[in-house]
Amino acid sequence: MPQPPITIPEHELVERFVRATGPGGQNVNKVATAVELRFDIANSPSLPEPVRERLLARRDRRVTGDGVLVLNAQRFRTQERNRQDARERLAHFIETGLHAPKKRVATRPTRASKQRRLDAKRERSNIKRGRGSGGRDWD
Repeated sequence: MPQPPITIPEHELVERFVRATGPGGQNVNKVATAVELRFDIANSPSLPEPVRERLLARRDRRVTGDGVLVLNAQRFRTQERNRQDARERLAHFIETGLHAPKKRVATRPTRASKQRRLDAKRERSNIKRGRGSGGRDWD
């Protein structure tokens, strides 16, 4: 059964406009085009509990210890395009938490694969044993 799409209200997003880094001449020094978007995953009423848990469990450097996602967008020259980029990245991040990962089914190696592994190890051992001088006298 498909899950209804998650919509996040404006008041849950905190945007801050800062000056971008990198090349750009005088424009970079004057105009605050970069966007820092913050979204509090841990305290958001918009997220279902399983999605919140999956997002917080991800080992992502953009999520602070308090459960706040911080996205920096400065790829584009205009503030509006960077805002749009940050929101798209937020939507993509939340989308990754919508799908529960499949449980891994543990399997065992077959007898033939174990035998092939041991044969390969034995063959390698013989090759390496043949390399040493082993006290031979070539004179």
